[in-house]
Amino acid sequence: MFKKTVKILFLIFILSAVSLNVIISAESNLYKGPAPKYVFLFIGDGMALPQVSSAEIYASALKNNKYPETPRYLSFTKFEAQGFTTTHDASSFITDSASAGTAIACGYKTLNGVISMDIGKKIKYKTIAEELKEKGMKVGIVTSVSIDHATPAVFYAKVPSRSMMYEIALQLAESGFDYFGGGSVIDPDGKKSKMDNKPGNVFDYAKSKGYKITKTKEEFMKLKSGSGKVWAVTEMPADAQSMLYEVDRSKDVLSLADFTAKGIELLDNPKGFFMMVEGGKIDWACHANDGLSAIIDVYAFDDAVKIAVEFAQKHPKETLIIVTGDHECGGMTVGFAGTKYDTAFQKLQKQKISYVKFEEKINELKKEKPDLKLDEIKDIITEYFGLTFKGDKSDMDLTEYEIKLLQDAFDETIKDKKERSKSSESYIAYGEYDPLTVTITHVLNRKAGIGWTTYSHTGTPVPTYAKGVGAGVFDGYYDNTDIYKKIVLILKIKKSY
Repeated sequence: MFKKTVKILFLIFILSAVSLNVIISAESNLYKGPAPKYVFLFIGDGMALPQVSSAEIYASALKNNKYPETPRYLSFTKFEAQGFTTTHDASSFITDSASAGTAIACGYKTLNGVISMDIGKKIKYKTIAEELKEKGMKVGIVTSVSIDHATPAVFYAKVPSRSMMYEIALQLAESGFDYFGGGSVIDPDGKKSKMDNKPGNVFDYAKSKGYKITKTKEEFMKLKSGSGKVWAVTEMPADAQSMLYEVDRSKDVLSLADFTAKGIELLDNPKGFFMMVEGGKIDWACHANDGLSAIIDVYAFDDAVKIAVEFAQKHPKETLIIVTGDHECGGMTVGFAGTKYDTAFQKLQKQKISYVKFEEKINELKKEKPDLKLDEIKDIITEYFGLTFKGDKSDMDLTEYEIKLLQDAFDETIKDKKERSKSSESYIAYGEYDPLTVTITHVLNRKAGIGWTTYSHTGTPVPTYAKGVGAGVFDGYYDNTDIYKKIVLILKIKKSY
């Protein structure tokens, strides 16, 4: 009777595994299921648990719940497979996007700043995107920052320095990938490049390589299956040729989700596709310690993930979706000394624009009136961030200490950039950002219960989520190079390490 029961239980286990299209050995992480036809890799740049948690806490706070709850607002936090990923590079516990991206795209550690090459900057690694292209799948690369930035670049380029943006953009044109979408490029004419015999403007070069380039929403909307190789650029390039921050984007401007949806339309074919989608401005907002802008860009990133989830619902036995971050940015924490054991994330909704847009407004005022005073812009600060100078002790009213912080920052802001203090104390206070703007976001974030430790990255591990064919392989605790290896395993690409 006992042996019969054991056999029945074993049979149930096997049938359950087969029904999930996956058989995984806990010891070897060996995958024996079918290879997915469609693979989505979403990378939230600068996104670790603090950014994910903050986005979900903010969603809860807006409901004005009496007691705290985390509603799992984000689609990917509901995925069936969830793990943690270490992010150190070959020489430092704190990575940059180039080395972290190389680990994910190629499966090897390298140095900060290096794009898909070894630490000696001699060996060029083949990326997962290139391997899948050789396998016959179509390939798409989408990002909310410039397309020549580090994270998108590691999938199609190989250069010793991420600052070689002209060379990176040329390699985009030479990649033969089927779809590029999102931000524009930093150095289209190679003015910052030391390259000899430049072939000219990168857009013209891409056209010579067979790419159809769109730069307006009208042109973008006309794209359809059969359009050939496409490079779709945002119709409204913002800071550093990126897409707009989601908090600044009007509904009639293309979103990251729009570029993702168009990618599916253009890439879908009998042999399948691989698409990498980066939410790059999560990182940029965290560099500037702008909590609200980071959270809203996490939502924009999740909207893109939802597009893939909708597609997967139509192809449940053929699709794998992976969501991860490349590193944490800003040392973001849920908790600040001034709020002790409390948070008040609902205060963040008082912020109406990103730090970039506010800085632009301040710069315009400085041009109009060089002797501008803080008293003259108090109403603007209240309008865009909800902070008040009334002295009525309301929850959004500034204390004397906070007003002094703003006055000190304003005194730095009003100076010419060349005259600003270059001291270490100044950097700790303001980083490389506009002193007034970053101080305003600091004050608002602290009132909400968000703290920051740096204007750079940290060594905190990031969460990794997976859904669909082979998703169970992504459970556990592993290195970022293992993301590449797990994709290789599931896609049945023969490799020798």
